[in-house]
Order: sequence, then C-alpha cells, then structure tokens
Amino acid sequence: MKNFIFLVIACLLLQLANAKDTVIVHKDPRLEIFSAKQASVNKLTAKMTSNGQYRGYRVQILNTRNREEAFKMKSDLMQFFPSQKAYIVYQSPYFKVRIGNFPDKNDAGAFRNEVAKKIPQTAYVVEDIIDYIPKEAEDPSLN
Repeated sequence: MKNFIFLVIACLLLQLANAKDTVIVHKDPRLEIFSAKQASVNKLTAKMTSNGQYRGYRVQILNTRNREEAFKMKSDLMQFFPSQKAYIVYQSPYFKVRIGNFPDKNDAGAFRNEVAKKIPQTAYVVEDIIDYIPKEAEDPSLN
C-alpha cells in the first residue's frame, strides 16, 4: 500500500513538473497611457510642498546680521545677474541673501560657479521653496 501511494505521489509530481500552463493577459492599451500620465503626476507632486509650492534650490551668497550689507549684496546681485531673482530671507538674527529658482541641484551648482567668478564670498547651494512654473511637457494637467 505504501508503494502505491508513493507511486501516485511521484506521478503527480512528474505531471506538475512537466505542466506548461500559460496565462494570457488581455489589457486595455489605454492603461499604458494612464500609467505614464500617473507617473508624471507623481514625479511632479514629489517636488511640491503640502500647500502647492515647489521645492528646489537657490544659491546662498551671504549670511549676516547687518541689514544694510544684505541689501547692498542683493543690489549687486541684481546688477550682475539681471535674469535671476534675488531674495533676502530673515531668520532672526540673520539676513540671508539668496539668488535663483532652480528645480535641479546641478543647475544651481553651475550657477554657483558663475557667481563665484563675480562675487568673492563663498556661495552655497541650499534647498528652498522656489518660484517655479512647470513647463507644458512636465505638467500632466495640460496633456
């Protein structure tokens, strides 16, 4: 009797090993479009804060307690780099002078190198909330 049970189990295992079942999945081609659109939405919202502003980078030029020095540096930056916006952030007791709105850290680093050619102080790339409007290719709501 044991031999018979062993033989039946062995036959079942051989059948399972030799079985070549296939599964055919029929999916709607619109799922690919939806998945790509959802991925772009997720990528964009990952860069946003809870109140809809964008996370990005700026170049910090100066950190001082002297208000006049901070405003002078902002004025100089606006003259040297008219295409970029300059900002003064007050975090008691310091005035921090920052410039630029960069969604990518590498772009901010490249701009920091440009700043270093004209401003003798050490500049740093810092994370900040930036003024940013997504391009049409990035904004999934426009597609």
